[in-house]
Amino acid sequence: MTTTLGGVSTPQTYAQASRGLLRTTLLDGLRDLLTERDWSKVTMADVARHVGVSRQTVYNEFGSRHGLAQAYALRLVDRYTGEIADAVDAMPGDIDGALTTGITRFLVAAAADPMIASLVGGGPNPDLHRLVTTEAAPLIAAAKARLSAILRESWVNADADSADRIGGAVARMALSYVAMPPEVPVDQVAANLTSIFGPAVREATR
Repeated sequence: MTTTLGGVSTPQTYAQASRGLLRTTLLDGLRDLLTERDWSKVTMADVARHVGVSRQTVYNEFGSRHGLAQAYALRLVDRYTGEIADAVDAMPGDIDGALTTGITRFLVAAAADPMIASLVGGGPNPDLHRLVTTEAAPLIAAAKARLSAILRESWVNADADSADRIGGAVARMALSYVAMPPEVPVDQVAANLTSIFGPAVREATR
């Protein structure tokens, strides 16, 4: 098995593959539990029992309950920015169409996720609120990096400085909508954001 880093394929060891599978299984198990109960009622032991491993295994992988939530959120960032990447790939030359479609898919996917449902409509969950506000730096950095790469490496072909600037702005804006869902229809939000970011992306295109 191989992984790709910076466009270069490198061999993946058995230990790395096993840990990746374990991590995916644990995060999938957490998602299963969150479809049944609020985050405030999910413990590390619950995740361990659901997946069939020891509680210590979960702690070894994530360090703490907060670490588990952060890992889950980082996986959401990867998946949701993937929606934007797919929209860009599917609509070459159409900046407004790609942005509108990608942002719409992002918001729809976010609204459907059970951890985000716990964040916006469940118990108090101050730890989740910190995760997307005062402790949001890792999520913003991950989203910015992925969005910047999309802008640079796709047909958009944005210059590096502009890609970083736009990627960072979109990342922060998107996270604000996760923490506080829009009060207007998703398609309207997407159109509004496209009207803001579309001109900047066109200006950045080389």
